[in-house]
This record gives sequence, structure tokens and C-alpha cells, in this order.
Amino acid sequence: MLTTIARLALGAILLVAGIGHFASASEFLAQVPSWMPAPEAVVAISGVVELALGLALIAAPARWRPIVGWIVAAFFVVIFPGNIWQFLEGQAAFGLDSDAARFVRLLFQPVLVVWALWVTGAWSTWRARREGGVRS
Repeated sequence: MLTTIARLALGAILLVAGIGHFASASEFLAQVPSWMPAPEAVVAISGVVELALGLALIAAPARWRPIVGWIVAAFFVVIFPGNIWQFLEGQAAFGLDSDAARFVRLLFQPVLVVWALWVTGAWSTWRARREGGVRS
């Protein structure tokens, strides 16, 4: 029950974030490194991805959830450099108007990765397969 609630909550968070990419794109532009081409496209594409991942977390059948979990976790890893860039460049967005606030935010990215792997059963499925494949 707890994992179901946590999975639905993470899905909802991704849906809200995905909508935010279009409702307040300027906030998300603060996370796109200046060296990346087409920052507006990066924001739009990542918004669509967040919407798709949020829907997948909410609606995917149980047998697909572990793969969804790995994909969501990978997404959180892929976008992490944008959070680091926002911290290094001192970009204010999402109410993060100090280095301390931006740094604390960095600490939550690994939490999101673990959350995705936990609520989808991705980690436990991987461990079970690994242990099942080990023979003495």
C-alpha cells in the first residue's frame, strides 16, 4: 500500500513538473546549460518526457513497472547535470535564490532515483533475478 501511494505521488510530481515545463518555461530554462543548443526545445522535450514518465508510473501494468522504474531513475540521472549547472552558475529559479538552497536541492536528486527504483519494484526485481541466477 505504501509503495502504491509513493508511486502515484511520484507520478503526480512528474506530471506537475511536465506541465510546468510549458506553463513556466523560463524557470526550467535556468537549468539548461548555456552550451546546450536549442534550450527551449530541451525544456519542451524534457517536459513531454516527464509527462510520459508520470503517466507510466501511474498507469503501467505491474509487470512493466520495474522497467519504468529504471527509465525514470535514468531520467533523473540524465537531468542532474542541469541541476549542477544551476548551482554552479547561481541561476535563481523555482524559488532557489541562494547557493545554499540550490545545494540542498542537489541532495534530493539521489532520493528521486532511489524513490523511482523502490516504488516500481525495479531494485527488488533486479536483486531477485541476480540472486536467482547465482548457482553454487
